[in-house]
Amino acid sequence: MSRRRRRRRKRRNPAGRLIALVLTLVVAGGAAAGGIWYYAEHSGNPLTEYADEKYNADLYRAEPFSETLCVSAENVALDGFTDEPSLHAAGLFNLNERSVEYGYRLYDKLYPASTTKLMTAYLALKYGKLEDMVTVTDSVTGFAADEVVCGLYPGGQVKLYDLLCGLLLKSGNDCGVAIAEYISGSVEAFAELMNEEAKELGATGTHFVNPHGLHEDDHYTTAYDLYLIFNACIQNDTFKEIISMSSYTMSIGDAAGNTHSLEVLPTNYYSLGKTEAPEGIKVFGGKTGTTDQAGCCVILYSEDMEAHPYISVIMGAEDKAFLYQEMNRLLEAEKALSE
Repeated sequence: MSRRRRRRRKRRNPAGRLIALVLTLVVAGGAAAGGIWYYAEHSGNPLTEYADEKYNADLYRAEPFSETLCVSAENVALDGFTDEPSLHAAGLFNLNERSVEYGYRLYDKLYPASTTKLMTAYLALKYGKLEDMVTVTDSVTGFAADEVVCGLYPGGQVKLYDLLCGLLLKSGNDCGVAIAEYISGSVEAFAELMNEEAKELGATGTHFVNPHGLHEDDHYTTAYDLYLIFNACIQNDTFKEIISMSSYTMSIGDAAGNTHSLEVLPTNYYSLGKTEAPEGIKVFGGKTGTTDQAGCCVILYSEDMEAHPYISVIMGAEDKAFLYQEMNRLLEAEKALSE
């Protein structure tokens, strides 16, 4: 009897192994199919991939942040608007619809020039206190004669709010250094923070070396990353207040305790009154940047006739006249979208 049972068990084992093998293949096949489906759904969009990996519950509590932004993985054509090949990049972002209405070389690696200062302002507003008095060090000196400064005095003190106005309106490089040292203790430590925070915003094609944007080979961004950073900035009312100003008078302290006044004017031609936006478009303000390597750049916050908000960016124009000519073409296209 025991021999027969042993023989029967031996006969059953091959069948059991075959069933186990079939089940294993079915499970593996299902897993593979699921993997293929997931890859098809999520690959090809760097922002979605980053959102899945780096979801930030503090900034985007209810949904991956890619769902709150204008997203495109490639260039986007706009009816009635032709590309200008001499530009480094350009983009038009519809904030209400969360759509890229126009995109030209959005992900090309580019030098940002003083549009870098948007990230500096973002961190100052996030980690600083506007009423704090910032002590200026010798680090604010040594800029070249053609590099913009607000004339800060080493050993003097300036309110953080005033530094932000000097940074965003006049584009003072010395204000950028003073803010960097106030927030992080040094320019180098602040650059590390800039890169960390840029990635948190999804700006994974960006690398910063300094807080002002004076040229460094390893200091770069993309037009799309610049949109992400600017979009984060305009969530702050103080930022929008400053970029909307037509002028501001800074109070700058020196080492002896004396106070000096400096009127700073915006560098973008719309706020300065040198260029008029197309009828029906209201430009609130923005940030410019110019170096030999970056060309002339500007990024703006505006609204159309229906008060729909947009961000527009142009990078790498050959001169200021051409920059604002092309920006007005882009704003005309913005206007046409609401008609």
